Amino acid sequence: MPYRTDTFRIAMTGPADMSGLIGLIEDGALEPLHIAAILVKTEGNGGVNDFTREYTCATIAATLAPYLRATTVEVASRIAMVVSGGTEGVLSPHATIFARVPTPAGANGHSNGGRKRLAIGVAATRDFLPHEIGRAPQIEATAAAVREGMRDAGIASVEDVHWVQVKCPLLTAERVQATRRAGHDPVTEIAYKSMAYSRGASAIGVAIAMGEIATPVADEAVLSDWSLASGVASASAGIELKNNIVIVLGNAEEATGDCVIEHAVMQDAIDAAAVVKALRRVGGFRPDAVGVVDASRIVNVLAKADPSPDGMLRGWRHTMLDDTDISATRHARAAVGGVIAGLTGCPAVFVSGGAEHQGPPGGGPVAVISRV
Repeated sequence: MPYRTDTFRIAMTGPADMSGLIGLIEDGALEPLHIAAILVKTEGNGGVNDFTREYTCATIAATLAPYLRATTVEVASRIAMVVSGGTEGVLSPHATIFARVPTPAGANGHSNGGRKRLAIGVAATRDFLPHEIGRAPQIEATAAAVREGMRDAGIASVEDVHWVQVKCPLLTAERVQATRRAGHDPVTEIAYKSMAYSRGASAIGVAIAMGEIATPVADEAVLSDWSLASGVASASAGIELKNNIVIVLGNAEEATGDCVIEHAVMQDAIDAAAVVKALRRVGGFRPDAVGVVDASRIVNVLAKADPSPDGMLRGWRHTMLDDTDISATRHARAAVGGVIAGLTGCPAVFVSGGAEHQGPPGGGPVAVISRV
């Protein structure tokens, strides 16, 4: 059925601040039944022990449960919630809400005049066994979920997909011990390293679904063969789940509304030109002022961030990998967030760290959602 994609970006004063979400509902701007997905950038370290993610997800579910006349478990199963911890530098905590509003054929606002509009599809994999994380089962299941998400969104072509957000699991000491007792070897025993393996395998799954790489992919290629990458994948690992949640964003004729999405790929952490390219593709500049971004039309900017693995940035040495006080991914999020905020004039952008197999090493995809 045709639908309209409504999008909202709301500020958050903390991981449990639901005032913006409640305000949208109480004002009649947002029908809870139509919420398809919520992306959140919140305080936290973005690491294994970043429990702000689980806390925020639980708070969202508890807030929406009375409106949906459902349990918190039911809310969590019907709405894709992706919480990314880490708002270093100028990044501002916020949430982006996506709602799918049914618009039967012939209803007012359904005709786009043949133009495609922002579409969203949601899918999920089964729970993974600990030894499957970072390996072929996760890759294959993610690829299947991306295809399911495209069908759910009504996106017919991979060329119309501009962002695939994946929330994926990680390994804890407890999960490692459990899989060893079951007679299996985990991909790694290091919890923090497992986040990279999970993100990498998920991104390769996206690349397979998008036709960016061929199959099969050997387990050993994860975090090894950097030629295997997706230009639209964004994977974020967390302790709060055991499966992959997949959100596909693109443009489709079946979708209506006032938003579109486009993307580009940053070659490194300061690739402002790629951000400008995405802004131009989405029509994010004011027609009456050359080179001036029309901030009022931008719903959000989504980006991946990663430090260059060779320790160099355009011929200059960087210290992100050698800093034992602050993790490299936190440095990268702050750097990329500053670049995007400086160009768009808004610090409330969704920048996720850890871009293994998501764009080139040291770079990552960037997408802009804008009102037309």
